[in-house]
Amino acid sequence: MAKGGFVYIMASGRVGPLYIGVTSRFEQRLQEHRTGAIAGFTQRYGVGRLVWFEQHDEIVGAIGREKQLKKWERDWKIRLIETGNPEWRDLAEDFGFPALD
Repeated sequence: MAKGGFVYIMASGRVGPLYIGVTSRFEQRLQEHRTGAIAGFTQRYGVGRLVWFEQHDEIVGAIGREKQLKKWERDWKIRLIETGNPEWRDLAEDFGFPALD
């Protein structure tokens, strides 16, 4: 049986950097981003707000979508985020994570 996956976009705000990632362990990965548990882009730039995500039945679909989104222009990514999340709300709160300051 194939394992599903998520592709997601993290941000620090509308004008800050965006991070696009993929995982099969969504909530665990959110926790890692939010706590800075793993050194890298999101820790270095304080990119901890989940602003968009998409669930896929198979991880290969999520990986393909991640690769596609990483090639997009920033304006396209912003339109994608604002289509479903016009206020740039931290969607991680819907998964029980505390609000970020």
